[in-house]
Amino acid sequence: MPTEQPAQQPTAELDARYSSALNPRPGAADVVATEWAEALRQLQAAEIFWLSTVRPDGRLHVTPVIAAWQDGVLYFSTGPTEQKAKNLAHDAHCALTTGGNALTEGLDLVVEGTAEQVADPARLEEVITAYEAKYGAHITSPEGTFHGIGDAFRKGDAVVFAVAPGTAYGFGRDDGVYTHTRWTF
Repeated sequence: MPTEQPAQQPTAELDARYSSALNPRPGAADVVATEWAEALRQLQAAEIFWLSTVRPDGRLHVTPVIAAWQDGVLYFSTGPTEQKAKNLAHDAHCALTTGGNALTEGLDLVVEGTAEQVADPARLEEVITAYEAKYGAHITSPEGTFHGIGDAFRKGDAVVFAVAPGTAYGFGRDDGVYTHTRWTF
C-alpha cells in the first residue's frame, strides 16, 4: 500500500525532556524529531494496536485490535455489544498504541483522537479493502483468523470506528539514542 499523507501535515516537536538531546552521547548526531513519514510507515505496517477507552465509571479499558490506516484515519472494529463499543458510546475519546517491546530499538506510537462510527456503505467498502490489503489471508482466506470481517462490517455485526489523529506521539530508540516526538494535527 502506498504511503498516504494526511491533507495537512502535522507539526512535529521534539520533547527534549525525554530525548537524548538532554544528554547526548559523544559523537552522536544531533537528535531530531521523528519525521511523520516514518511514523506513518509504522502505522501502516503495524498488525496489532492497543485501544484505550474509558468506561462510564472512569476506569480504563485496554484491549488489542487490528486496525488499518486509510486516507489519514485509523480504522478499527468491535462487536456492537463489546465493552469498547459501550465505552465509546459514552465517551468517544480514545488512544491507539502500537510498537515493539525492545528497550534499545524501535518506534512506539500513540494516536489520540475521537472515535466516530462509520455507517456509510461506500466508506465501509474502502475500509474493507484496506483491511484485506493489509491483513491478506488473515481476512480473505477461509482459514483466516478474521475471515468474514467484511461481511460483518456490511451487516452491522461489527461496528467500524474511524479515529483521525488529534495528537500523536512517537517514542524512538536507536542504538542508545532516544527521541520523544509530538505531532499536532
